[in-house]
Amino acid sequence: MNDGLRVELVPLGVSFQVSRGDVLANVLATYGIEFPCGGAEMCGGCRVRVLEGTATPTEKDARVFTRDELASGWRLGCQLRAETTLKLYIDQWAAPILADDAPLGGSTRSGLGIAVDLGTTTIAAQLLDLASGTVLAVETMLNPQATYGADIMTRVCFALTNSGLTPLIRGAVGQLIRELAAQRQSDVVEVVLVGNAVMHHLFSLLDVEPFSHLPFASANLGEQSFTPAELNWSLPANCRIRFVRCIGGFVGSDILAGIGAVNLASGSGLRALIDLGTNGEIAIGNRERILCASAAAGPAFEAASIRMGMRASTGAINRVSLRDGILECTVIGNISARGICGSGVVDAVAAGLQCGAILPSGRLASGARELPLAKSVTLSQSDIHELQLAKGAMAAGLRILLSHWGAGLGDLEAVYLSGAFGNYVRAESAVRIGLLEISTERILAAGNTALRGAKMLLLGRLDTNTEIEHLSLALDPSFQDTFVDCLAFPQGEALSTLR
Repeated sequence: MNDGLRVELVPLGVSFQVSRGDVLANVLATYGIEFPCGGAEMCGGCRVRVLEGTATPTEKDARVFTRDELASGWRLGCQLRAETTLKLYIDQWAAPILADDAPLGGSTRSGLGIAVDLGTTTIAAQLLDLASGTVLAVETMLNPQATYGADIMTRVCFALTNSGLTPLIRGAVGQLIRELAAQRQSDVVEVVLVGNAVMHHLFSLLDVEPFSHLPFASANLGEQSFTPAELNWSLPANCRIRFVRCIGGFVGSDILAGIGAVNLASGSGLRALIDLGTNGEIAIGNRERILCASAAAGPAFEAASIRMGMRASTGAINRVSLRDGILECTVIGNISARGICGSGVVDAVAAGLQCGAILPSGRLASGARELPLAKSVTLSQSDIHELQLAKGAMAAGLRILLSHWGAGLGDLEAVYLSGAFGNYVRAESAVRIGLLEISTERILAAGNTALRGAKMLLLGRLDTNTEIEHLSLALDPSFQDTFVDCLAFPQGEALSTLR
């Protein structure tokens, strides 16, 4: 960063130098500021407050904030430019990123390997001793592409006219690798990356245009290989770098790795792996057959489309319980609530259904417009509708996969939930809203299965050639009717029939 103006971030306690006139969005993104709409002025989710210094309000600021808020220093982070030395209050800050500490045995190889889970929101990487399988170091960071949108489709739209997302993500992963290997970069013999199909294409500089319209079918789903020189990474010239193949459509190598991590292709019992996110991915199978599909759940599970939504970070309501008819909220960091994250939204709706504040149709009872949660945080009618759309898409996707298998919900022995949201959502709440239509005893949080599977690939314990059949829900003639059937929340008495 060029010498010039100093920018201090409160309460993070960090500062950096910028040049006069610099746009601050890219730097702010590395410190946890989210840009849900990619700077399109649609959401106001990247709000920061100028405590010291000058930041002239833009027309976009004036459309989002009231006069009093502007006078108090509130600005959109996506619009900020460095005019003077600044002290900024950051209204968002980072939470721990889910990694994986499941023990794995060694391999017959020597040297070091690096496994990378390249997610839409976060990146997690681990350094392994290949001989012992021991994890030597862990590094995580926010995906800097979030500056250009919190969800996949916003980034796809951006990438249609701009190739900047590729060098941005290659540089970010390269930074993690430098921090992981430190003085041992010469010992790294292989780097394995996994991620969803869009991340696979953006990292590999492949055309994402096929993901912008039906049938979302790209011809470039195969494994991509690179040399360190091509990526400008300081690794040995003979180091193998590969981004593992995708399965089909929006189903990426993160699910392929996850299928191996939970050993889905073993045994005779039917099990499912579900990654709940902006683009929900589902796989069901046993040793005979594996089917998979993706469901466009939208950003509700990550709270990006929720009016007061935020990531699971300090100040977010992440748990809502019903006690004596009153909704009780748990806030990350034990401070006043600033918003609500995905698991909190699911909990809040489940609790609202339980106490009768929300009807099975999704409407708020008694004509109310909002469901009060904490002193300054509420859930709106549109928020509940967003969750209905997301859970309806996922529930319909699982039903259709099972129908293609010739099975039903009762035939599932277990459902593994992967990813950050899947590990923090409460099974009871997921069942209460109809997101998962099985008993809670069969729902298991599986951790970061993508990262675990990537490590298994490094250690030679996972075969990426496993035959997996991909189904396009968008082209399935029964999807729309099934989706509509899954929109309503279950009646209370219907839950007692789950087995």
